[in-house]
Amino acid sequence: MQNNLAPNAPRESMQYDVVIVGGGPAGLSAAIRLKQLSEQNGHAVSVCVLEKGSEIGAHIVSGAVMDPKAINELIPNWQALGAPLTTQVTEDRFLFLSEHKAIKVPNLLLPDCFRNHGNYIVSLANVTRWLGQQAESLGIDIFPGFAAAELLHHPDGAIKGVATGDMGIDHAGQKTDVYQPGMELHAKYTLFAEGTRGHLGKQLIKQFHLDRHKAPQTYALGIKEIWEIPAAQHQPGLVIHTAGWPLDSASYGGSFLYHLDNNLVAVGYVVGLSYTNPYMSPYEEFQRYKTHPAIRPVFENGKRISYGARAITAGGLQSLPELVFPGGALIGCEAGFLNASRIKGSHAAIKSGMLAAEAAFDAIQAGSSSDTLVSYPEAFRQSWLHEELFKARNFKPAMSKGLYKGALLVGLDQLVFGGKAPWTLRHQHADHTCLKPASECTPIHYPKPDGKLTFDRLSSVFISNTNHAEDQPVHLTLNDISVPVDLNLSLYAGPETRYCPAGVYEFVVSQAGQNLLQINAQNCVHCKTCDIKDPTQNINWVTPEGGGGPNYTNM
Repeated sequence: MQNNLAPNAPRESMQYDVVIVGGGPAGLSAAIRLKQLSEQNGHAVSVCVLEKGSEIGAHIVSGAVMDPKAINELIPNWQALGAPLTTQVTEDRFLFLSEHKAIKVPNLLLPDCFRNHGNYIVSLANVTRWLGQQAESLGIDIFPGFAAAELLHHPDGAIKGVATGDMGIDHAGQKTDVYQPGMELHAKYTLFAEGTRGHLGKQLIKQFHLDRHKAPQTYALGIKEIWEIPAAQHQPGLVIHTAGWPLDSASYGGSFLYHLDNNLVAVGYVVGLSYTNPYMSPYEEFQRYKTHPAIRPVFENGKRISYGARAITAGGLQSLPELVFPGGALIGCEAGFLNASRIKGSHAAIKSGMLAAEAAFDAIQAGSSSDTLVSYPEAFRQSWLHEELFKARNFKPAMSKGLYKGALLVGLDQLVFGGKAPWTLRHQHADHTCLKPASECTPIHYPKPDGKLTFDRLSSVFISNTNHAEDQPVHLTLNDISVPVDLNLSLYAGPETRYCPAGVYEFVVSQAGQNLLQINAQNCVHCKTCDIKDPTQNINWVTPEGGGGPNYTNM
C-alpha cells in the first residue's frame, strides 16, 4: 500500500536465491534448513529473512507447550546449544468448568491429543529468538524492522519477490523529511511465513485460488498473560486446560494455564471466531475466567507482567489451502498447519518450513527458478505432520457443534477410532458470516475489572509494549467508511468494539451528533481478528511501518 503513495520514487533491489517473509518458527526453520543443505551439498544458496517486528520474536505470542519432534530433526543438538526448552511437562489436568465448580477428567479418559508427556512449556518468543541466533550463525541475512508490503511478479504472473514498505509517509500519504523508499527483494523462490491471516498471504490465496475446493478456513483468537506468582503456588511443568464456563455451551473455546520456571505462569483463553452473539467480548471472557474459584487461587498475591493476543488459524487439513504457486510457497500458520486438537503449532511450523526449504533447495540445485515447488506438498503428504493433522481433522468441526455434542464426537473419533474414523467433517461457514443480528441476541454484562486480577484493555496494551509511529497512514483500512455505522452498529451493535482485544475500535459521537467509528491504530497488537471477524469483510489489515506493533518479552 505505502509504495503506491510514492510511485515515482526509485527503489533499490537485492537478489537472493530464497526470500523468506516472516521471522517466526516456520520462516527461520526454512532458512536454517536451506543453509544446512547448502553446506552438506557444497552448493551455495543465498537466503534472507524479513521480519516486520522490531526484532526477532517481538511479535511472537503462543501458549505454549512445544512438541520437540521437529526441532529434534532440524537441530538435533539443540540442548547442547542452549535452546530455551527447559521446563518439561510434569502433569496434565483437564477441567470442565461450571460457574462455581470444576470437574477433573480422569487422565485415563484423556485422548492422546491432551497428553503432553515429553513436551516442554516454553516462551515461543524466546525460542524464536534462539532460532534467529542459529540462523545468523549460518550466514543468513535477517532484516528485522522491515515489513514486506507488496508482492512483485514476473510478466507471466509468477512471484518475483516482495517489496518492503516505504518509511516516512505521513497520515495524509505525503513524504516527510525522513522518507525512505522501500526495497525490492527478488528471489528464485519466496516463502511466506507471516503467520495467521498474513497480509500478503491473503492476496496470494485469492490471486492463485489456493482455497478452491477447500472447506472455509476457521480461526480463533488467543489472548495471553504472563504472571509472576508466589513460589508456594507454583508447580513447574503443570499443564491445565479447561472447557466450559465462562463461555456458553454453543461457543467454541477454552483456557490454558502453564507453569513455567522461575515462578512464572502463562495463562490464556482461546475463543473460536465462529461465535454468533455480537455482544461477546473474547477479552472480557478471559478476564472473567480468571475469577473462577478453581483458577483464582493461582494468582493470589501475584503480579501480571506481560499481555498479548493473536488470531489462530484452526481449520485443519480440510481448510489447508494449496501450498504452492509459481515462484513461492506458504509455510507455518500462513497456511494453517496448527493442530487444534493438541493446541500446538510450533512443531508443525518448523516441519513445514523444513519441507519447503528442501523442495526449494532441490529446485535451485537443479537450475530451476520461479516454477511451482510441487515436491513440497508431495513431501508433506508423506510426512508425519500430514499423518498427525489427518488424525486431528475432525476435532474443530466436531467442537463447532457445541461443547457437549462436540466432546462426545471427539471422544468417539479419538478414543474409539484413534483419529482414523471413516468420515471427515467439514466446516460449513466462514467465521465472518456467523454473527446474528443484535436484536436476536442477549447482551452480555461483564463485571468491571478490579485492577488486581482482572484488567481493562488499555492497561493490557500498555504492558504489551505496543507502539507505532503516530504520523503514518492508518494500517486498518475500510473499504467503505459508511459500513461501520450504517450496518455494523445498527445491525450488530458495533461488534468491532468487543472482538478487538486492544481497544482499537470505538464509536464516538461527533459535534454534529453523528455516530462515527474511531480507529485507534496506535493500540493495534497485530492480532488480525478484525480482518477475520468483521461481518462484511470491510476491514483490511495492511502492514504498518516496519518495527511497529507489540514488543513481546517471554510470550
